[in-house]
Amino acid sequence: MYCHTGASHEVGAIVTRFAPAHRYVIISDDTVAPLYAQRIVQQLPPHATHLLTIPVGEQHKTRSQWSALTDAMAQRGVGRDTTVIALGGGVIGDLAGFVAATYMRGVPVVQIPTTLLAMVDASVGGKTAVDTQYGKNLVGVFHQPSAVIIDPALLASLSPALLRTGLAEMIKHGVVADVAYFDAMRAALPTIAARGAQAPQLEALIAGSVRIKAAVVTEDTREGGMRQILNFGHTIAHAIERERHYDMLHGDAVAIGMVVEAEMAERLGLAAPGLRSAIAGAVASAGLPGSPPSNVSVEALLSATYGDKKVRTGLVRYALPRAVGVMDSAEGLWSVPVEDATVLAALEAARATPTD
Repeated sequence: MYCHTGASHEVGAIVTRFAPAHRYVIISDDTVAPLYAQRIVQQLPPHATHLLTIPVGEQHKTRSQWSALTDAMAQRGVGRDTTVIALGGGVIGDLAGFVAATYMRGVPVVQIPTTLLAMVDASVGGKTAVDTQYGKNLVGVFHQPSAVIIDPALLASLSPALLRTGLAEMIKHGVVADVAYFDAMRAALPTIAARGAQAPQLEALIAGSVRIKAAVVTEDTREGGMRQILNFGHTIAHAIERERHYDMLHGDAVAIGMVVEAEMAERLGLAAPGLRSAIAGAVASAGLPGSPPSNVSVEALLSATYGDKKVRTGLVRYALPRAVGVMDSAEGLWSVPVEDATVLAALEAARATPTD
């Protein structure tokens, strides 16, 4: 894991050390590639490096794009002695990782995230997947990257909205694992809101967020237990994304999901009153939404949660906090089944007291 300003200028040396190959395939999108792809290409063997791009957006993280990319690699004669380099946000990280995991039964992948959300979330942990019409990330495998190269300088080209959406996952990391980090995030949010990528605290907070996620993933690489705490906020978030046809930024949906799921934790008696307020306050300070979209009914959102991967024995399970920094272990299961009535009540409560 390399996380420091200027790391993107060290790609050649890092890849040569951790994922040397006969050929390199850089997978990016048509927004990021014009900005940064040439910087990466120049650090790799010119006659053995291929750049493949897809249109930008979650709606393109599909099986058809996976098929097109793997076909393009095969047409170029790319073999098993190849390293895939994912250059982009979370969509590219997930899709390129899935390509690497499945092409010729698996080739190495190096992640170079270019958004804050991807830096602190998608690039770390080895989850790869594509979406289907029935839900998000339903087809995928675990495939750990050979290296993750995080250069906060790349955030300079990010829009305020895309920078802001990454803050949701950073807030989440504090909630699920580290109250001191949560407090540091909350203290820094006004400066980050004002200065964006130029905020002096941002690089250290990115590194801290990555350390939290990496520590959780190391404990549970395949999400069979403790790693499920990282799903906090995501069951409701995925339902929102599905019902909005993926036109909402992922971090925005996660922010809403955290507020709603914290409300659930309070209603179930797992968390003391005040947890939802603390999380909603951080969400609002980041400029993120905290209430479900007004153009989607709470009943539709409830129904959409049943398309999530976390349904067991007829009920949707949620990773819920007991307090900031402490998640409910559910006797080692790390997620609890929640009745539909509680979910609906939490959605209604979040809608009645918006934070945005």
